[in-house]
Amino acid sequence: MKAIDYLRLISLAAIWGASFLFMRIASPAIGAINTAFFRVFFGLIGLAIIIFFIRKSLDFKEKLGKVLILGTINSGIPFLMYSIAATLLPAGYSAILNATTPLMGAMIGFYFFSESLSLRKMSGITLGIVGITVITTVGDSNVAGNIFIGITACIVATIGYGFAGFLTRRWITQQGGLDSTLVAFGSQLGATIFLAPFLIWNISSGPNIDWLQGDVWISLLAVGFVCTSLAYILYFRLIADIGPLRSLTVTFLVPPFAVLWGFLVLGETISSGFLLGSLIVLVSVWLIVSPDAQKAA
Repeated sequence: MKAIDYLRLISLAAIWGASFLFMRIASPAIGAINTAFFRVFFGLIGLAIIIFFIRKSLDFKEKLGKVLILGTINSGIPFLMYSIAATLLPAGYSAILNATTPLMGAMIGFYFFSESLSLRKMSGITLGIVGITVITTVGDSNVAGNIFIGITACIVATIGYGFAGFLTRRWITQQGGLDSTLVAFGSQLGATIFLAPFLIWNISSGPNIDWLQGDVWISLLAVGFVCTSLAYILYFRLIADIGPLRSLTVTFLVPPFAVLWGFLVLGETISSGFLLGSLIVLVSVWLIVSPDAQKAA
């Protein structure tokens, strides 16, 4: 990996870490379906503005259909699942479960895409999960009520991320490639189309919602324009440059930033194991993204 790849990886982690903060504000106030829809919708608008100003041609090279499907798998379903989890899980749980994405990606790659899984990478994945567990102890950790629904929702989201990473490589990268901005734009279009019927049903038959909440709209705009539009340009560029499994290691770096933003914005305290857990996470990421000895020789 080049220095610019590490910079993109850390930047993406910081941005996605903030998404948990914004979803914790919006989802309980307006519901999971509405939060998920407006996240992808504002993400779509943000990417459309970027494409307009950089004068990017909307030439998907006959890949639009596949990009729309990727949007459902990589954005529509996961964002809906994490919005549901934000209404059910204590602070930090979603971030911990999100960090299982590389493990899911490694297993999916091994069983469905003939991807090799070295002992080094498996050790890194295991160590990363240990580090995440040490770090993310903010909030009430008592498991009760419908908490298992939230946990299941997070696991479904990570499975979607795992499949989407490899499908992006197979459908996009290995088929001549496509500009990361177009992939991001098309994926958010697909996610918006997927979630639109849920939004219509929820507004027409769901509970009454107070839409005049300034902090909610600020959160939705931020999670859409920054945590989705900008983030997915970085993410698809990483997949093209360093591959899906290494790109998925960004989820190991998200929880430290999620805890940090919670501390700075909401005044949440960080655990005494924050620094130790961060060090463990950094070591685990190095184990996964660095080349194996045999390949390096």
